[in-house]
Amino acid sequence: MNRTSRLFKLMDALRGRRRPVSAARLAEELAVSVRTVYRDVQTLMVLGAPIEGAAGVGYLLRAGFFLPPLMFGEEELEALVLGARWVKGQGDPALAQAADSALAKIATASPRDLRDKLAETGLWAPRLPAAAPMPDLRVIREAIRRERKLSILYVDAAGEQTQRTIWPFVLAFFEGARLIGAWCELRGDFRHFRADRVARLEMTDCRYPRSRRALEKDWRCAQRLPEPA
Repeated sequence: MNRTSRLFKLMDALRGRRRPVSAARLAEELAVSVRTVYRDVQTLMVLGAPIEGAAGVGYLLRAGFFLPPLMFGEEELEALVLGARWVKGQGDPALAQAADSALAKIATASPRDLRDKLAETGLWAPRLPAAAPMPDLRVIREAIRRERKLSILYVDAAGEQTQRTIWPFVLAFFEGARLIGAWCELRGDFRHFRADRVARLEMTDCRYPRSRRALEKDWRCAQRLPEPA
């Protein structure tokens, strides 16, 4: 592996993490020595990469550093195409439009040979019909982004209706179903709501009192789910 390729791989390894990673772990992933990692990190910092940390502590790439899609490999581009096509088939209309827009931006910034392969890739994701009519998922997604409470009229499996105020922090896309993970004020606990059983919803102006990240962490603990990488 030449030095330029090694530096880009090191950047990719750092960019994929939310917490500091040790030089030893990076060396193992890149199949190089720890000394080489130290040297390459210093080189990247001199070139302007916003890397925090030090030898013996670990390294973290600060958020906001941008590498253009020009640096994506063929398999990375195929993964993006497949993911975008899945979103077009499974997401709401706004997400589908955003997926098209994202692919167009990637294609524009990619070299000519890869741009052609984006259009010609044999990877596809079928459009599966929803099991039932869905509410406007854009409202749910916006409430999650803005950490706002949702007022919903929910119909359970037995047909019973309840008015609830929930703090949504995750929206899961399953085949034929969309599941909202939220704190329910009525039950005083975490609950999961099928989006197709939400008869009415409204995003309030009230921000829920805890951060989405804290809610998700407690929910993961309650569900015994591992922390994301």
